[in-house]
Amino acid sequence: MELSWLNWLYEAVAFVITWIHRGYSTFLPPDGGLNWALTIITLTVLMRLCIFPLFLKQMRSSRKMQELAPKIQELRRRYKNDRQKLNEEVMKVYQTAGVNPLGGCLPILAQFPIFISMFTVLRAMAEGQAKFGMTKELVDSARAAHIFGAPIPATFFTSDADIAAFDADPVITRIVLGIFVATSSLTTFLTVRQSVKRSMAQMPDNPMAQSQKMLMYISPLFAVFSLGFPLGLILYWVTTNLWTLGQQHWFYSRYPMPQFDAKGNPVPVQPKRGVLARIRKKAPEPPPEPAKPKTKIIRQQPSRQPRSKRTGSKKS
Repeated sequence: MELSWLNWLYEAVAFVITWIHRGYSTFLPPDGGLNWALTIITLTVLMRLCIFPLFLKQMRSSRKMQELAPKIQELRRRYKNDRQKLNEEVMKVYQTAGVNPLGGCLPILAQFPIFISMFTVLRAMAEGQAKFGMTKELVDSARAAHIFGAPIPATFFTSDADIAAFDADPVITRIVLGIFVATSSLTTFLTVRQSVKRSMAQMPDNPMAQSQKMLMYISPLFAVFSLGFPLGLILYWVTTNLWTLGQQHWFYSRYPMPQFDAKGNPVPVQPKRGVLARIRKKAPEPPPEPAKPKTKIIRQQPSRQPRSKRTGSKKS
């Protein structure tokens, strides 16, 4: 379903696709699967780079909430029978710390228009619709491309006759699509698992922990619905899952969960060392230079002269 108020964003995404494909076409066949695979991957990476500041804002807001967790837990114990007073005190803590409880949600909502636009444009290309400023030649080029022998516009449920019309083998096409769907399911599970483990570690007594566990195991099932998606869309979804997985790992390693002492005061936590830092640390240190032997300084003392010479008197 297209949203008319996002037409300007659809056209922007279509323009970027045209620009990326034209760049790769300078050294790759325009109708080749490698060209279009790189086009979709590059488009996904560029879009994720655009919303990377929103991700940082979301993660930093979540980290501030973690640092305030001991105070919030203390307020819950103190005002467990007075819900209104509890809400007032919690809001005071947030206002004093300059934390917006919705700060972690708003960036996520801001990402939806971008993802919807990418989904809509890629689906239009798979269906052969030259719209949003795309030319017919560009759309036909995408529909003629094959990735590992599977046509980009094909779905798992595309009939054998339609797949054969793309000059492709139906069996190979469904095998390739099945592998991509399985990869999408696995990366979805790993992404949600990474986030849920972090959430459960920072709040072991979270009443929503059981629901989060259920979500972690149910989330891969949503990838089954991608069996009805064209191969190009599944490639986009796998790419964005891999990006999210690496992005979260980078942030969690760089900004570990805050630790607290018995009084609830935050304890400094050293971030995990990166791969390059670990390599530099393990590199052998150069051997110390051998100490230079000390040279003995010999001072030239004047020879002792007779008293007569020292006084200047003549010897009688």
